[in-house]
Amino acid sequence: MEFKLVSDYEPKGDQPQAIEQLASGIQRGERFHTLLGVTGSGKTYTVAHIIARLQRPALVLAHNKTLAAQLYSEFRTLFPENAVEYFVSYYDYYQPEAYVPQSDLYIEKEATINDDLDRLRYAAAQSLIERRDVIVVASVSCIYGMDAPESFLAEGCHVRNGDLLERDRFLRQLIKLQYERNDIDFQRGRFRVRGDCVEVYPSHGQYAVRVEFNDERVERISEMDPLLSKATRVLHSFLFYPAKHFVVSEATMRRSLAGIEEELKQRLLALRQEGKLLEAYRLEQRTNYDMEMLREFGSCPGIENYSMYLAGRNPGDRPNCLLNYFPQDFLAFIDESHISIPQLAAMYKGDRSRKQTLIDFGFRLPSALENRPLKFEEALEVLGQTVMVSATPGPFEMEHSSQVVEQLIRPTGLIDPEIEVRPVEGEVEDLVEEIRLRAERNERVLVTTLTKKMSEELAEYLTELGLKVQYLHSEIDTINRVLLLRDLRLGKFD
Repeated sequence: MEFKLVSDYEPKGDQPQAIEQLASGIQRGERFHTLLGVTGSGKTYTVAHIIARLQRPALVLAHNKTLAAQLYSEFRTLFPENAVEYFVSYYDYYQPEAYVPQSDLYIEKEATINDDLDRLRYAAAQSLIERRDVIVVASVSCIYGMDAPESFLAEGCHVRNGDLLERDRFLRQLIKLQYERNDIDFQRGRFRVRGDCVEVYPSHGQYAVRVEFNDERVERISEMDPLLSKATRVLHSFLFYPAKHFVVSEATMRRSLAGIEEELKQRLLALRQEGKLLEAYRLEQRTNYDMEMLREFGSCPGIENYSMYLAGRNPGDRPNCLLNYFPQDFLAFIDESHISIPQLAAMYKGDRSRKQTLIDFGFRLPSALENRPLKFEEALEVLGQTVMVSATPGPFEMEHSSQVVEQLIRPTGLIDPEIEVRPVEGEVEDLVEEIRLRAERNERVLVTTLTKKMSEELAEYLTELGLKVQYLHSEIDTINRVLLLRDLRLGKFD
């Protein structure tokens, strides 16, 4: 399908010339561009028109989940008929594996995965594999390692109506893809069996898939509601992607285990020669346990630390990430680039420092360093043609852009509001008065505070006064942040 932009408005102010200049520059093959636009000038709308005009898949990179959620909502509204996907870290809570030598403190990896965000990540990968009319709004997590698209596709199980396929063979294929059988608790990444009927809940879908067998043939495939167990539509075929990352074939697993075992021998020899007997013992016990888990179950805690072997990469090779799922002609838009670009540059060094300590003290093999985000230079190499969007572009944007397009006049014609500085004394009473004044006009109020605790306490106090208020900060679940921002626009706070 082609990109189809749906909007009741036409470009106004500086938007038409910005769209024309940026689209022309991209068509000429120029690499970097900067859109310098003030707040409220409609930069997102300009980006949407560039995508619709050039008809190329797009990555929109944001520096935090809240901004990404806002952009995701806007692009879904502008492109209702196309695939607009959301790709951010799937952790609600994440404590990485670490070791503190000063206090001899080892911290195990601890994480709480958000099921909805995990599904959206799989959906983004699936859309990029299957179609071109895709816009992915992502955070910097898109430069972290994941399966190569070739492996993701090759390991899948494609089932068609009328296929000669035994039910038990299909079940074995699902298990190889890391699906778990559970006939009672039916959730994403699981399947259940009822006679000749197999119901699978794919990791990337909102709906389950029912495959019905007759003897050794697939008789019927249908999409179903996992809660009501009711078929919603008949399918001609369905491609089941792996339920988890780093799902590999038996041959690849054998080759990987051989590589891990050889590296372990060399590392143990080096540690013992240095007199680090405790570190050698620790590494041997941990790695042997992981290898046994990989042999028996095809997975282990911290499997990502062996990604170099599982992906067949050599030391120093660039790891695969979401960017590899895009076609070569995709466009990249870096929102708030003055923040996002330094953030991209900082990811690699911070990750390497933590892992090097783990390696030095015998918690991981040296190859764990290959489970990493992209280096800044590698990310730029993969991004291709890029438009950096900011009201205050940084040095990188100004030095590398072939053109800096200014978008200063807003479509509404409004100028920047006046800024008043008021005394601290009586500030809360003054705030309440201003909120009531805006409420009478059916307007919205955004109040910023210095700390999260202060935002919660202020929200509680204003609620007691009968005002419609909610607090918003980083500890709120990612999905709930999207809902809060939507309700703010609609004025639905109770």
